[in-house]
Amino acid sequence: MPVTAKLSKLFYDRLGEQVANELVTWFNDVDATYRADLREMNELNFARFDAKVEQRFAQADAKWEQRFAQADAKLEQRFAEYDAKWERRFAQYEAKWEQRFALLEVRMAELETRLERRLGEQARWMFAAWLSLMIPLIGLWLRR
Repeated sequence: MPVTAKLSKLFYDRLGEQVANELVTWFNDVDATYRADLREMNELNFARFDAKVEQRFAQADAKWEQRFAQADAKLEQRFAEYDAKWERRFAQYEAKWEQRFALLEVRMAELETRLERRLGEQARWMFAAWLSLMIPLIGLWLRR
């Protein structure tokens, strides 16, 4: 946007109307050229700045991606360690329970054997008691 320069009356009188207008036109052209050059330089600087910002954002994104990948790897490793730890603990508890159940089965078998032996003894004594009651009853029945 050219700025119309208004020069003094004395300037117009000494140089003349045509020369003064040419001088004003030349100043306006120089101003337009400088403005265009400045605009172009600003656009180039902004393009460079934009490229640098893009590059830095890309580097920051890559850096964060790397950090997230490392954190994921650490978490996966920790989960694997905890999983192995829990598997070992469960295996130990399972072995303990198996041992305790085996001991319980042995004790139950011993109890069953003892119970059968005692029931056998009890049956013999009951048979002897029954027989001792039946003999006099049979004797009384035959006597009649």
